[in-house]
Amino acid sequence: MMTDGKRRKGLVAASALLGGVLMLSACSGGDKASAHGNGESSQAQADAAAAKKSSEAQIAVTPKDGSNNASINNSGTVTVSKGTLTTVTMTTEDGKSVAGQLSADKTSWKPTVQLERSTTYKIAAEAKDSQGRIAHENASFTTVSPSNSFIGTFTPDNGSTVGVGMPVSINFDKAITNKAAVQKGITVTSSSGQEVACHWFNANRMDCRPQDYWKEGSTVTLKLALDGVQGANGVYGVQQKTVTFHIGRNQVSYVDAQTHQMKVTQDGKVVKTIPISAGSPEHTTYEGQMVISEKFKQTRMNGATVGFTDDDGKGEYDIKDVPHAMRLTTSGTFIHGNYWGAPSVFGSVNTSHGCVGLRDVKGAGDPSTPAAWFYNHSLIGDVVVIRHTGDKTVSPDNGLNGWNMDWAQWKAGSAV
Repeated sequence: MMTDGKRRKGLVAASALLGGVLMLSACSGGDKASAHGNGESSQAQADAAAAKKSSEAQIAVTPKDGSNNASINNSGTVTVSKGTLTTVTMTTEDGKSVAGQLSADKTSWKPTVQLERSTTYKIAAEAKDSQGRIAHENASFTTVSPSNSFIGTFTPDNGSTVGVGMPVSINFDKAITNKAAVQKGITVTSSSGQEVACHWFNANRMDCRPQDYWKEGSTVTLKLALDGVQGANGVYGVQQKTVTFHIGRNQVSYVDAQTHQMKVTQDGKVVKTIPISAGSPEHTTYEGQMVISEKFKQTRMNGATVGFTDDDGKGEYDIKDVPHAMRLTTSGTFIHGNYWGAPSVFGSVNTSHGCVGLRDVKGAGDPSTPAAWFYNHSLIGDVVVIRHTGDKTVSPDNGLNGWNMDWAQWKAGSAV
């Protein structure tokens, strides 16, 4: 017979044993799989089912999402593998749409216009795979800012016909410190096969020319591959284009300030002799080979803009309708018509402030005058060689006048 005390001890022992079993079951992971197996199996099945329903099409956007300083030429391209594109939209932050074109096989899309600098663009693309399952991709990027990019303004214009003395002249809107990299991104070639060399006048200007004048009838090609080229610290190129221009007949005109005559030659033969009046002894004309860089049927010439002023600070002359004017230097040397001088001046005396004058009429309306003839028979890029003035040779960078530097000096100014 069990006493009450023994019964209590037995109950305590049984309770402790049961508690131990319960505790062991609660803390042990020994049978976890059987406890949760059905849930995990269901999730795996759901994941597998979702994967089967997901499109195989893989969409890629260039540049990658969130890019800064992106190219204005090559950004915004969308491609797809294992599928075809169905919809691509590209917009600015303010919602303006950007025109683009889908490839014939519908595997790529790109903008058909050049992008703007300092602009954020958003792209939304949709594609489908062979089973018609849809994939989506969204991206945004910001193009390079003006402060972080440089542009080269070049002459002559694309498609133009110019004279044999016309160099390729490029002026950059930022100072270029990495000249070699920029020059390597620029190529100038001629159908004539002439060697072309480039010369840096300063950090903002580079001109390119052959050793001798361009061959008449040739075609010159300028290629700018400057997109992404670092021109200076934190400053990158954005241009990517090809320009061609044509060389016309070979016309070189020779001005002699002593004989007061200009001989116009084409292909080495004199086609016309024109009486001229060059700079007076007080204001002599530069000597050297000069290239016509601009032509104006009529223009204003104010002496104050080139340093010729009276005591009151006003220009020594201010002629608002100078006819048939063609620029020879940046500093203000022109060859132009003159209607205010006596006809006897031309061919006999030098009276100008440094320009070369030809007889003309007010209003530039008489095509029979020497100035009109020369204007109508001249191209931008034609050469005018001025001699015997008593002045110094024009600086090679004063206008498009690099021909006044010999070939060795010219090539020494190359950065590559």
